[in-house]
Amino acid sequence: MDKTEEQIVKIIDNNRSMILEFANDIYHHGELGYKEFRTSEKFRKFMKPRTERIEDDLAITGMKAYLNSEKRENFSLALIGELDALRIPNHACANKETEAAHCCGHHAQLAGVIGAAIALTEKGISEKLDGQIVFMAAPAEEYGEVEFKKSLMNEGKIGYGGGKCELIRIGAFDDIDACLVHHISMEGISAGSGSGNGFVSKVITIKGKAAHAAAEKEKGVNALSAASLGLQALAFNRETFRDEDCVRVHPIMTKGGNLVNVVPDEAVIETLVRGKTKEAFSDASMKTDRSFKAGAMAMGAGYRIETMPGYLPSLPMAMPEEVVEVMREAAAPKKVNTDVLEKHMGGSTDVGDVQHLMPVLTFNTGGVSGGLHQSEFAVYDEEEAYILTAKIFALGAYRMLKDGAELAKRVKDGYHPVFQSKEEYIEFLNKFYSVEESEIWEKKITK
Repeated sequence: MDKTEEQIVKIIDNNRSMILEFANDIYHHGELGYKEFRTSEKFRKFMKPRTERIEDDLAITGMKAYLNSEKRENFSLALIGELDALRIPNHACANKETEAAHCCGHHAQLAGVIGAAIALTEKGISEKLDGQIVFMAAPAEEYGEVEFKKSLMNEGKIGYGGGKCELIRIGAFDDIDACLVHHISMEGISAGSGSGNGFVSKVITIKGKAAHAAAEKEKGVNALSAASLGLQALAFNRETFRDEDCVRVHPIMTKGGNLVNVVPDEAVIETLVRGKTKEAFSDASMKTDRSFKAGAMAMGAGYRIETMPGYLPSLPMAMPEEVVEVMREAAAPKKVNTDVLEKHMGGSTDVGDVQHLMPVLTFNTGGVSGGLHQSEFAVYDEEEAYILTAKIFALGAYRMLKDGAELAKRVKDGYHPVFQSKEEYIEFLNKFYSVEESEIWEKKITK
């Protein structure tokens, strides 16, 4: 490390208690996507005295805090932390009001970003950065509560269910050249990223006919039974999914009737349909629709299938060796794994959407146990999960932007984005919107 990098590490170490306090406060106050008002406000209050300009209320709760008030033409690098948590009410640190828990480590990302900001906004360090740094808080990375997000779309508040997709749409990435992002990992510290699934999301509504469930059951059309048949048909279709396509379809039922003594007249299914490629999840999407149509037809029920764009597949990208080098120094004696490019993740992230437009450098840290998205998730090593994350964010940004931002420019010049413009991306994503209804949807269901 050079003297500036040693100073960055020292500043973060000296502010360790502040970073840990921030991390643990967020950890105990999880909020769900597009509802992260407390988390966003805490991030804003932290950044306001340290940065020169703030843009907030982006995609409802998102925010950008700029190191410099004036536009830096040389290069603009975003350090991104995600605001939202997951609904896991039985987690030990779940927010009792929201039932949300940070079992995916987004609180560690935010701790890393604010820790990096403490160091990078020091005058002796900031003046050595040949470019703009944007400390970004992004909403709604976890794609849950599909019906809620659909309601926000209907109200015109958002266009997409994913936070970064929405930030792209509204132009929040227009002044960004590259991004540095982090994720917690059960496998420890790593640099770079492999591929991941893309997906579409669905809300499937089955319409039946209510009747007394005991006295006149023959007069009803059971929407719950129709939905159950659809789930079974979907299960049988799983044998048609190719192993190499890494298809994942995982529905939940959010409504299965209104009262136990009434034949259910409505059932609602939410699901994501994932795959390694657009072709893979499009094929699985068609088979999912076909399954629920069959269930509805078998029971004489109606159906409405609403499909919305989710996330594009994430793309493999190596971390520059200059950043890997300083990661190794910061993490020592722990090992930094770089053997990640060939790995494929069955899950999804809206980081992939950003990757389709610009380079996104990813690193992982560990210090957690129990499994992601599980009630057993726990942080056992705060030094690695929070403090090392802050150091890597700060040191990585410094190495990218020092010496005329030579490394940052090299990364950007060597990157070949899938889409050449935001407009091209939006046009592509919008192709996944569709609504299909049965002929009897608008009619009164009869026996």
